[in-house]
Amino acid sequence: MSDQKTMSARAWAELFLLALIWGGSFLAIRVALDEVPVITSVLHRTGWAMIALWLVILAMRLPIPREPRVWGAFLVMGLLNNVIPFGLMAWGQLYIETGLTSILNAATAIFGVLVAAVVFADESLTARKIIGVGLGFLGVAVAIGLQNFTTFNIQSLAQLAIIAGTFFYALASAWGRAKLSHLSPYVAAAGMLTGSTVVLLPLALLVDGPVSMSLQADTWLAIGYYAVIATAGAYLLYYRVLAMAGSGNLMLVTLLIPPVAIVLGAFVRDETLMPQAFVGFTLLAVGLLILNGTIGRRRN
Repeated sequence: MSDQKTMSARAWAELFLLALIWGGSFLAIRVALDEVPVITSVLHRTGWAMIALWLVILAMRLPIPREPRVWGAFLVMGLLNNVIPFGLMAWGQLYIETGLTSILNAATAIFGVLVAAVVFADESLTARKIIGVGLGFLGVAVAIGLQNFTTFNIQSLAQLAIIAGTFFYALASAWGRAKLSHLSPYVAAAGMLTGSTVVLLPLALLVDGPVSMSLQADTWLAIGYYAVIATAGAYLLYYRVLAMAGSGNLMLVTLLIPPVAIVLGAFVRDETLMPQAFVGFTLLAVGLLILNGTIGRRRN
């Protein structure tokens, strides 16, 4: 989390591109959900992305792990990083705006700091991190709406589902560092997606029924976008930016995603957000910048 590098123009450009891709994924997922059930929509995401990444790996001639323990780790990683959070967030998007989903999604970095502090000895909480986490959680609470903590409805449950999804992302990050860091990141991503698909295929058949391929053109375009571009392609771009910018700077992408998702949701689906969502995002952004070290870090 503390890895910080000087950002080149190319790194900034690819960081913005990654934010555009991921920002558009929230709208694409919501469009697909108009016709595809939640679990099946997640299966499409992991299944097509899995195929795309394995084709890339074969083209790159990367070694494929054969140890059962590694594939067991892929299965756990798939549950933590795909099956559970993708499912929770897709269900949540049925009831709240795509822009608000993207704002709440930024809590991933907040939970990531806390989980890392618990799991790894070199990630202890400092005063700066505690302040950043505190502001981040305050921002999430404001975005949800402080008045909603006194009432409970389907929208409240949907927002809690999104927040729960970000917690599982944080758990997945810790699991990946502990169990998969010795692998090529591309192989790790493809293995994770394979584990996810193995779980999701029977689950989708059981809950949603047979997977229909007779879908509207805009649904297929949405699936193609969020599976191939925003999942498989974004993983490839993510690791490029990570190598160039470092993990600290890469956290900035979480601040760039919500504006993209908010604008797309407004133009395509006529969504509007309450002013509290923007205030909450501002607080969350300040918290993330403190965690990132952009604000409050001593300079040599």
